[in-house]
Amino acid sequence: MARLILLNGSPGMGKSTLARRYVADHPLALCMDVDDVRRLLGRWQELPQESGSLARRMALAMAAEHLRGSHDVVVPQYLGRVPFIEELERLAAATGSTFSELVLMDTRENALTRFHARSADPALASHHRDALALTTGGDGELREMYDRLVALVARRPRARVVPTSAGDPEAAYRAVLAELGTP
Repeated sequence: MARLILLNGSPGMGKSTLARRYVADHPLALCMDVDDVRRLLGRWQELPQESGSLARRMALAMAAEHLRGSHDVVVPQYLGRVPFIEELERLAAATGSTFSELVLMDTRENALTRFHARSADPALASHHRDALALTTGGDGELREMYDRLVALVARRPRARVVPTSAGDPEAAYRAVLAELGTP
């Protein structure tokens, strides 16, 4: 049975890194990074709401096709609100797939530190710049995003928190696999 795995978490928690690692270890699994889809749209920065909505719809369509083919899909995305999570759940049910909602967490202050540390990593620089452009409220907005995520977890009993720490992606990956019950 195919899996639809949501890796939720604050910016800088390693969602994309862990999703790419899962895909590397699971043949034909798909990393459906909504932010990557958004970046494919012309002048997306000028229309952040519209481009985000369009990218989510496109990601759902791609994920549906992949799940129907009995292949896993991992969605690494910060989601502080419920509607897109519910769309992912419905998609999993409609395709006969399992749905796992994992939330990568660290302390709020560590989350801020990790987000800012990404700017020094050349491999993450463009991803970081895009995330920074979308968080125009600076650290205050990043704190609010973290707080929204904590509140969301409290309202979603099936969401499973995966503790993470900076500099140890292997431990986070093992914890994700353990939550999924996957070798």
